Amino acid sequence: MKKIWVEHYLEGIPEEIDVNEYQSITDLFHQSIDKFRDLPAYSNMGKVLSYGDLDHLSRDFSAYLTSELGLKKGDRIAIMMPNLLQYPIVLFAALRVGLVVVNANPLYTERELAHQLSDAACSAIVILENFAHTLEKILDQTEINFVITTHIGDMFDFPKSTIINFIIKHVKKMVPPFNLPSAIAFNKVLKLGKQLSQEDAQLSHEDIAFLQYTGGTTGVAKGAILTHKNMIANLLQAHAWAAADLKEGKETFITALPLYHIFSLTANALFSLKMGAKNVLITNPRDYKGFVKTLSQEKFSYMTGVNTLYNKLLNTSGFKDIDFSYLKLSLGGGMAIQKAVATEWKAVTDVPLVEAYGLTETSPAVCINPLNIKEYTGKIGLPISSTEVSIRDNKGNEVELGECGEIWIRGPQVMRGYWNRPEESKKVLDTDGWLHSGDVAIMDEKGCCKIVDRIKDMIIVSGFNVYPNEIEDVVALHGKVLEVGAIGVSDESSGEAVKIFVVKKDQSLDEEELMAYCKENLTAYKRPKQVIFIEDLPKTNIGKVLRRELRGM
Repeated sequence: MKKIWVEHYLEGIPEEIDVNEYQSITDLFHQSIDKFRDLPAYSNMGKVLSYGDLDHLSRDFSAYLTSELGLKKGDRIAIMMPNLLQYPIVLFAALRVGLVVVNANPLYTERELAHQLSDAACSAIVILENFAHTLEKILDQTEINFVITTHIGDMFDFPKSTIINFIIKHVKKMVPPFNLPSAIAFNKVLKLGKQLSQEDAQLSHEDIAFLQYTGGTTGVAKGAILTHKNMIANLLQAHAWAAADLKEGKETFITALPLYHIFSLTANALFSLKMGAKNVLITNPRDYKGFVKTLSQEKFSYMTGVNTLYNKLLNTSGFKDIDFSYLKLSLGGGMAIQKAVATEWKAVTDVPLVEAYGLTETSPAVCINPLNIKEYTGKIGLPISSTEVSIRDNKGNEVELGECGEIWIRGPQVMRGYWNRPEESKKVLDTDGWLHSGDVAIMDEKGCCKIVDRIKDMIIVSGFNVYPNEIEDVVALHGKVLEVGAIGVSDESSGEAVKIFVVKKDQSLDEEELMAYCKENLTAYKRPKQVIFIEDLPKTNIGKVLRRELRGM
């Protein structure tokens, strides 16, 4: 297809980006440190790290990883923590020495964490102690040799650090007991690393930066292989889109989405590095009162989020009293933005909520609405620079403008494939470099796209992908369950929620028992909100569950 969307780019947005501007994320890191050394880089609960602080702290941490632990280029290191100052230190320390970062959701169950750590063959993990009890129970199922633990207050000055850590552990009792005798403390690593020599690895575009786990288009979690080129490309694509609106060294970013999520990783962590922005980390965005208090204290200009987050803020006391005069860009992604939320957001902030579209497999951005939109469009926008989007039918033929089809994507941000899963990779990546997204959309005469539906039965809960196959596999392992079917249903709080239909094997099974089982085996956002017991599941003549009939029920 001809790139008809390019004609509708705003002035100054290039048709192509030059991915050779940086050879790696480490190259970007050092260039930004040189430019912005004395400016604030990250802020969290009142503590601020400058770009210079980030440089020397990440250097010290990486020195320990290589000189003391012996980790080498290509080894995998997991990071399992919420948005804390420790995260960017570990992130850039790992990338500087060529380690592959494996982001782990802190809320993973034992089963989920064991799968990811063993699948990626991680050698080390840096984990917030609040979640160390989960790691303890599955550590022997992994190849991890080194565990580094951190406390929430580790990066704060004394006595604030001691007070925070005491309250978290002994007053709020947020740290379940764990026993990891060989673990080393985060601050001890920094102290020891300061005495050790360190040398950044020689990296190229083709070196792997992240194994970013996702359900892909089907099934259990798979590691999307994202190279330094993939991430640099998507960063430069995003920068080209927003460069006219945001100024280097002058912006304040609000980062409420977890940095372990691909949206926040690129659009906040890397983008703020490129811009020399101050990145305000929100550790617990579900504490909306605290979130609003933080917003009221910052002259923030850029914010990312999912529909449910924006909706919750709008309904939190005090939010409408905030000074939004500095806000330039509110970016929504991860799930569909609802018209009601976008309309109210514009009414309250006087800034439109700009919807974007992407996938973990595309690092993630594919389409973004023009930043000069005045109101909600209901569309995901135009393909960004150096990106081809084609709408295809089920035979792979391009459809006419205005007709529905599957979104195919090609560009420098498209992943290399799934880690150690060549057959799964072939299902979504063809020999011409097209990624088959599994999403159905239409494209108009300007090249602007609108999502219509999903080919697969993926459920999006608060911006996170949930796959019915995984839910069904877990629930079916319960001894009293004969059969189970999972679907997504609308939910005011999370956009969508999981609903399961269960055929009992043992009639004593009730909803309370099944919910307790799911709590043990599924992360919170994957757990069913509704359970319906039925006599039989609707199936095809070969025994495949008909989810469309479950939806009709």
